[in-house]
Amino acid sequence: MVLRGYVPTSEETLQTLAALRLQSLNSDFSTHAPFPRLEELFPPHVLHARLPPPPHRPPSKCRGARLRAGLLAGGLWGQALAKQRAERDQRLRGRLREEGASTMAAIVEKWKLLQGMGRPEAMAAYMALVREWPGFGSTLFDVDLQAVRPWWLGVGQGRLWHWAALTPLSLQSPVGCGPQRLWLGIGAKAVSLYKPGEPEPLDSFCYGRISSFGASDSSTFRLSVEDRDLLFETSQVEEIAQLLNTYLASAGTQRLPRPREPPSSPPSEPTVLPQGLCTVAGPWQHRPPVGSSHS
Repeated sequence: MVLRGYVPTSEETLQTLAALRLQSLNSDFSTHAPFPRLEELFPPHVLHARLPPPPHRPPSKCRGARLRAGLLAGGLWGQALAKQRAERDQRLRGRLREEGASTMAAIVEKWKLLQGMGRPEAMAAYMALVREWPGFGSTLFDVDLQAVRPWWLGVGQGRLWHWAALTPLSLQSPVGCGPQRLWLGIGAKAVSLYKPGEPEPLDSFCYGRISSFGASDSSTFRLSVEDRDLLFETSQVEEIAQLLNTYLASAGTQRLPRPREPPSSPPSEPTVLPQGLCTVAGPWQHRPPVGSSHS
């Protein structure tokens, strides 16, 4: 979880976690101790984030310009460009090695400070640091939030998934301005939405606020929270549905589904609850993913 970047924290803390892992694996520092590779101790994406971005080349608008560029690419100019790219890649690899060596040196210095710490103590300290993140214990899924809308839009018109407009999730979290890459965190007590790398959730929904969930198709997951429908695009529809089922069943909150009638007219002001607060648990229903069956 840490190495995949799913624990948002500072580089200093990531280095401390790596040192604690070394102490747990090898005990006190020794030049003769087996040394794991850096990517087994520290998230690689942190090092890559330090590298300068590739130069931006605006696309050619003119067809003639693109044609000339294509012809030049096969000649001396193309060879020069290929040489420039190769030189730049070599510089980036060199910079990455330097960053890696610097990070490893910092980890080793922190490891030396842990002398005398036993393996159970090192493991306990490691877990204590990881548990400081509020989302610890949740399973995180990479999703693209495609739309958020009042659930009554399109009901009775045969266009349940026709998205007329996007609306915010809540007053505290203005999600809904367009497709967004997010983390969908599913925990024992709540479902949360995170901006990748951010420690605090954009919004959280305890299970009493979730009225239904299911799959629109093999790559689209729908989550209904009170008067909002959230539509996610993800390759893990089945896994998300199964995990939600497990938590709801273990919590003993599963109830018989109750049909939801659309209002005669759209509400003028949808009810918005403060983040993290729950109403009295209402009925929820799980609509199985496409192709699955249930008794």
